[in-house]
Amino acid sequence: MTHVDVLVIGGGASGLMCAMTAGQRGRRVLVLDSSNKIGKKILMSGGGRCNFTNLYVEPGNFLSANPHFCISALDRYTQWDFIALVDKHRIPWHERLHGQLFCNDSAKDILAMLVAECEQVGVGIRTHVEITGITAIDNGEARFRVQTAKGDLTAHSLVVATGGLSIPTLGASGFGYDIARQFGHSVLPTRAGLVPFTFSDAMKGVTERLSGLALPSTVSVPAATFSEALLFTHRGLSGPAVLQLSNYWQLGETFSVDLLPGENLADWLKAQKRAHPKALLRTVLGERLAKALVLELQALLWPARAETAMTDIPDAELLALAGELQAWTLKPSGTEGYRTAEVTLGGVDTRELSSRTMESRLQPGLHFIGEVMDVTGWLGGFNFQWAWSSGHAAGQFV
Repeated sequence: MTHVDVLVIGGGASGLMCAMTAGQRGRRVLVLDSSNKIGKKILMSGGGRCNFTNLYVEPGNFLSANPHFCISALDRYTQWDFIALVDKHRIPWHERLHGQLFCNDSAKDILAMLVAECEQVGVGIRTHVEITGITAIDNGEARFRVQTAKGDLTAHSLVVATGGLSIPTLGASGFGYDIARQFGHSVLPTRAGLVPFTFSDAMKGVTERLSGLALPSTVSVPAATFSEALLFTHRGLSGPAVLQLSNYWQLGETFSVDLLPGENLADWLKAQKRAHPKALLRTVLGERLAKALVLELQALLWPARAETAMTDIPDAELLALAGELQAWTLKPSGTEGYRTAEVTLGGVDTRELSSRTMESRLQPGLHFIGEVMDVTGWLGGFNFQWAWSSGHAAGQFV
């Protein structure tokens, strides 16, 4: 039977970070992954260029039922620490909007860096490993027995880095939640996050006809507002603005869209009425918004005025219409779900974990890191930074 100091279940971002950190402390570490390849989400992220962190990481960029939990780990392993590691490996990178950092070349560079760091300190990595059982034992240094189809293993520390339910085609599963429950942990309700909205009302046809159109917008629910690009798709609405908002939106709720953020549309429309009294409203708005979008909005919001000259539309009506265009209320029927979601909201209740070590308060030697926990970051590199920070925190103590 193979014995190691640290057994990490999951060869993703947090698991590899934890493994290399523990290995640097001289611990004997083995990483197990059920799929045929480690780091699949790393490789597909950021369009294949891996948005590996963000320049502006704050606790407020993360959602959790226990919002202070993430502070300690983020403070002890920051974005600057990971950037230094990337620079050490001479991986070229660049900044995009809102402090998002991407590889110049390929996400493969980040995975190769993590693997190289693991190899340097003797971390073992095994793929195609199906775990069939986990048992807590009391056998000196061995506190866990892990049964696999390829033989049993024992370990002093067990780290669950299995991720969430997002993108099952990459091998995502609820296995980490099953482990948590086995050892008495609470798992908070999960749902898809950073995910496009879908519609079943008249908006379904609108989004299909406008598929591919992107525009700047501000989207809002009572708890959050984001100013980013909005994208119409064959299935609904996507783009950074919608993905961000999806973390805060609940099924059955509406949200509002400002199609011309930062502008006083009411005053502009009144000025256009004076300057172009004979023009049609769709012609005027076609100067500021895509004509195809204006035609769809006309059918939805002012069909009775479609052929009415601007001069014949009362100012009060223009004012009301401006309000509708800058607070367009939409009600999604749902989201695209885990199939395309970038993250999973909810997960292992962090109130039952140490924020310093990521260790279970219920089972000594059991640690949870990364997305399996109830900590979810915004779009823009924050979820990777949580993987690095939480993995490093656990790696220092296993």
